[in-house]
Amino acid sequence: MNTTLSLPSRLGSLPRELKLFASASFVMGVAYSLVDSTLNNFLNDRFALNGFQRAFLEIPRELPGLLCVFVTALLWFLCSRRLGVVSMLLGMAGVILYGLASSTYLAVVLCLFVYSMGQHLFMPAATTIGMELAIGGKTGRRLGQLNAIRNTATILGSFLIFLGFRSLGLTYQSTFAMAAVGFGAAALLMFSMKPEQTQPATAILKLHKEYRLFYVLNILYGSRKQLFITFAPWVIVTIFNQPTQTLATLMTIGGVIGILFQPLLGWVTDHWGERFVLSAEAVLLVLVCLGYGFARNVFPDAVAFYITCALYLVDQMLMSVGMARSMYMKKIALQPRDVQAALTAGTTIDHIFSMSIAVLGGVIWNAFGYQYVFLAGVAIALVNFFAALHVRVPKLAA
Repeated sequence: MNTTLSLPSRLGSLPRELKLFASASFVMGVAYSLVDSTLNNFLNDRFALNGFQRAFLEIPRELPGLLCVFVTALLWFLCSRRLGVVSMLLGMAGVILYGLASSTYLAVVLCLFVYSMGQHLFMPAATTIGMELAIGGKTGRRLGQLNAIRNTATILGSFLIFLGFRSLGLTYQSTFAMAAVGFGAAALLMFSMKPEQTQPATAILKLHKEYRLFYVLNILYGSRKQLFITFAPWVIVTIFNQPTQTLATLMTIGGVIGILFQPLLGWVTDHWGERFVLSAEAVLLVLVCLGYGFARNVFPDAVAFYITCALYLVDQMLMSVGMARSMYMKKIALQPRDVQAALTAGTTIDHIFSMSIAVLGGVIWNAFGYQYVFLAGVAIALVNFFAALHVRVPKLAA
């Protein structure tokens, strides 16, 4: 009997702020999953975009990340938790616009910008809140747990898409409406959290030479992430001619794996260190990029498709390594208030390069073929490996 009651008792004993943020993370995760599972097919079905046109959409999608540090500075009077509320409201507005106003390519650009602004404001705020809610120096464990919650939400959201589009007559408009409700609920949950201390706008805009390696790692991440966000799904949708259900299924499987992987990654980072995790990610990314680009040249199409799907799942797990960069930043911070400022600056820095890579990748795709986009990814991964070898943390922080 005691064993049966242990889990509810344990959940009931969690701090109020953690329960609220975990609940918001789950609801928000479902909403993001609904959108992410359908967006590529929505764009392909509605507009039949070529590789360059799809890549060009990464400008309005990534521009909010570039502007993130400036928007956060303008909203300096809001703490991380209230900034999270604003980000959820922007996400809600964006998906409502998707459902109501995305009849032209130009309208999609506007919808994408609004939705993405909310997404990018939330990224550094969520990491900061997660690290604030960690206890006993187990930052990696706490971030891993919160990421696992979001992965569980991804499973639910992508399963709804799979079932809905396959059997229930779900449409893109109804999907976006459900996502809007999810973002609204997440905003209410985060608004219920107690606000913490704010920091001056000048602190948010300031860069420190002591954090230059952290900024370099964000540059490389920004260059690399388009492979997973844009070009890998576009290979699955256009090169292998897969329907909406395929990406939804992959996201479901990735979410299931992530429930176990995310806490494990946090534990590994706590025990083996950020340098090991970041270096291992770079090595694996070399193999992933080679597979994306050349599986079809080596194997029959059916085999190449399954290999590409497996690599997509590995790549999905590798995107979680961002927690190691955040933990590294926390450990080298000269003072606690620098953490969110550096994370926000890192988001802006990585998006400068992310936008460039998106457009350049689209040009390369159209001019030479998709394989060469992933060859560039191999080069980025190699540079990332050598940069990760320079990661050091103070002994007391470690």
